[in-house]
Amino acid sequence: MCQTTRFPAAYPLRSITTKSVLKALTQFFSLFGIPKVIQSDQGSNFTSTLFGQVLQQLHIKHNLSSAYHAQSQGALERFHQTLKSLLRAYCTEMDKDWEEGLPWLLLAAREVSQESTGFSPNDLVFGHRVRGLLSVLQDDWKSPEPPQSLLSYVCDFRRRLYAAGEMAKEKLSSSQERMKGIFDRRTEPRHFSPGDRVLALLPIIGSPFQAKFQGPYTVVRQYTEQNYLVATPERRKAHQLCHINLLKPYYARSTETEQWESKEDGKPVLLADTVTSFGSSHARSVHDEEDV
Repeated sequence: MCQTTRFPAAYPLRSITTKSVLKALTQFFSLFGIPKVIQSDQGSNFTSTLFGQVLQQLHIKHNLSSAYHAQSQGALERFHQTLKSLLRAYCTEMDKDWEEGLPWLLLAAREVSQESTGFSPNDLVFGHRVRGLLSVLQDDWKSPEPPQSLLSYVCDFRRRLYAAGEMAKEKLSSSQERMKGIFDRRTEPRHFSPGDRVLALLPIIGSPFQAKFQGPYTVVRQYTEQNYLVATPERRKAHQLCHINLLKPYYARSTETEQWESKEDGKPVLLADTVTSFGSSHARSVHDEEDV
C-alpha cells in the first residue's frame, strides 16, 4: 500500500518465503516503478539476507516497523481487516475461491474515497476516474463527453493530478494530527536512555497469541522518538526493536529491615519491605529467630 495515496495491492501466494515475496514485488514494480522506501514488519522473509541484497541493488531504503505494534502500519492493518471481510463475504455469497474474486474486490476498494485524503486511490494514482463497477452502472444514465483537444486534455490531466496530490497530502497531514491529538489526550511523555532497565510487552514463548510484560531488559540505543533497541538475551533475537508503548520502566525492589526485638516478652520481629515504584511499604511479621 502506498503511504500517500493509500493505493492497495494484493497478490495470492502459495508460500510467504523471500523468493515468493520478491516475485510479487517485481509485479508491483513493473506497473508503478521502483520506490525509494519500503516499510515492512520484522518477519524473517523481510529481514533475510536475500531480501536485503535485492533492495540494496535497487537502491531502496528499508524501514522496519516496531515489533508487536500494529499501529506502526495502521493504514495497512486496517485495510487487511476490510479486505478479509470482503473476501469472507465473497466466498459466502458466490461459493467460490477467494483468489478468483481478489482482483474485483481490489478494483472496488480502489475507487472508494478515503476519509484521510478526501480522494480515492485511483484518483490520486491515475489522475482520473477509473471505470470501475460503479462507473459501469453509472453509464446507463450518463454518457461522458470526449475531450475536444488532446493537448488541452493532457495539460488539464497534469494539473488535476498535481492539485489532487497536494490536497491529499494536506488532508492526510491534518487527519493524522487530529488522530494524534485524540490519542495523546490520555498519554504522558516518556523517555528512556541507553542503559535503562525496562519491562517489555512481548509474546509468551510457546504461546504467540498471548503476551505479558517480561524482563528486566536493558535499553541499548534509541532509534527514533518512539522506537528503542532493547537487549533480549534469553529470546530467539538477541536484540528487539520495541515501540515505547510496549515498554515501561523497571523499578528494583529495595528492602529496608527494621527490627524491634524484645527478649523479655518475646515479641515478633517486624520486617518492612519498601517498593520504590509505588512509594508504599508493606509490613509483615515473623517470629523472632536467632539468625535474624
